Amino acid sequence: MSKIDFYQLDGQILKTFLTILEVSSVSLAAERLGVTQSAVSHTLSKLRAILGDPLFVRSGQGIAPTETALSMKGPVQDVLDRMRALTDERVFDPKSEELSFVVAANDMQRDLIFPELARNARRDGISLSLELKPSGVPSVALLRDGRCDLILTPLPPDAGDLFQQSLFTGDMKCFYDPAVTTPPKTLAEYMAAEHISVRFALGGTAHRLLKSPDLTEFPNANIKVSNFSGIAPFVKGTRLLATEMEFKRFTSLSDLAMAPLPFATEPATIFMVWHERANNDPAHKWLRNQVKEIGTRLGFRT
Repeated sequence: MSKIDFYQLDGQILKTFLTILEVSSVSLAAERLGVTQSAVSHTLSKLRAILGDPLFVRSGQGIAPTETALSMKGPVQDVLDRMRALTDERVFDPKSEELSFVVAANDMQRDLIFPELARNARRDGISLSLELKPSGVPSVALLRDGRCDLILTPLPPDAGDLFQQSLFTGDMKCFYDPAVTTPPKTLAEYMAAEHISVRFALGGTAHRLLKSPDLTEFPNANIKVSNFSGIAPFVKGTRLLATEMEFKRFTSLSDLAMAPLPFATEPATIFMVWHERANNDPAHKWLRNQVKEIGTRLGFRT
């Protein structure tokens, strides 16, 4: 096979490589990129010919990267970052762009922000592709490795190459089924009650958002679910209590009653977090501005 001139490489080829590396599947990479599986396979064959390395080999039901592929991850990401920087001053019109973003946000942030954002984009004739994944307790690597473009979270990761901005702030409240029980009137009643909370993938529950001088320990969650939408079905018909941000009354906990906690707590804040490589990109600025606008209005709904 004749050698392919490396000048034939472009940003799309490099992006395809990183996507395959992330999802460990040609078919999943094609789905993520919105192209056919044969297009991804062709791009991979081109890279293999240029580098003289298979890059990915079969492993069980999937594929695994070679040492060469693993060593390329950082340099390829750097090249893409520099390519993006070349366009920082370009004239940006969202209606003339194909916008695509991956956002990490748990149920509440997702449901409060992004349905409206998607509707607004459709109304304005903007081509917008959104992939939303749960953030749990987000890590720096989510952004640093390019696995998502933006994180919305009350527990922002902290690193020198990350930016963050507050979106909205709300009080922590007690959610319960009023047909079965009443909200606790004292801290002792609250601690003695049965609780339900979300257990994050990397450890800890949503109770860690509670910040109060009166609490010496977090309440024990008798039931832990993997996402916030799982709370209401367990609470209905029981004496279980859920302690969550008040905004959840607009989303997954709308069928439950809400009451103040029987002790003083600090408000919780939802932050928007992004990597420095996206800080000046006009498309990413557009996304963050849309999120900020919706988030600011949420602050007046409490």
